[in-house]
Amino acid sequence: MICIKEAVVFDGIPNIKCYEINVTSSESINIAKDEILKDNKSIDVIINNAGIGYRSFVELSEDAKIDCIVKVNWLGVVKVCRAFIPHFREQQKGQFINITSIAGLVNLPLGSFYHPTKQAVESFSECMAYELLNFNISVATVQFGNVPSNFQKNVSKCEKSSVDSYNEMMKSIDGIMNKKTCDNHNLSISILEKIYKIAENPSKGFKKYSIGFDAKLMKNLRRFLGYRLFDRLIRRYVLSK
Repeated sequence: MICIKEAVVFDGIPNIKCYEINVTSSESINIAKDEILKDNKSIDVIINNAGIGYRSFVELSEDAKIDCIVKVNWLGVVKVCRAFIPHFREQQKGQFINITSIAGLVNLPLGSFYHPTKQAVESFSECMAYELLNFNISVATVQFGNVPSNFQKNVSKCEKSSVDSYNEMMKSIDGIMNKKTCDNHNLSISILEKIYKIAENPSKGFKKYSIGFDAKLMKNLRRFLGYRLFDRLIRRYVLSK
């Protein structure tokens, strides 16, 4: 199991060991990989779950925060996969499970930075899966909605604007996201159970998995309504336009 530094709470639990990884640093990833392989003869599954949020209007966005979300959410997945492919290839088996989001399948208000990183992971994962077919390495992406966690509390946001329309939209989206986070109190267990099943039964090549009512609903609405009707739906029920 690969854990970031904040996961040291698991230390001392049998069969779980934590390793410090900075997913934006190839050096850090490789050091952790070497440590993991010292402790384990083989690795079966890599789950890429590191992610941060940035909720901002394009006009008010900051270079440093844009760079950060791209480095963590998108390039972090690329670098971790790149580091572990040689090991999977040598042992002729392995599985990458890349956690994206419903944001990787649909576009919603104030997602101008978070959504593209998740969509990039979807595209990257599908493309990479073709390269790994000959080595019995499978790739899967997992999408779900807001989980009861501290994620929304830690989302970076732009400063309050002098533009009333911006402030009203930010307030509306914040309220919706926080409510959905509270409503989805059973989602965490569903995600853990599903990821365990995926890890136990890797698919051939590439596969997408959507978990929870929100993710499945939004995915199907976008697919069957098409852009125009989906756009009207979001305007009416999310933005009250």
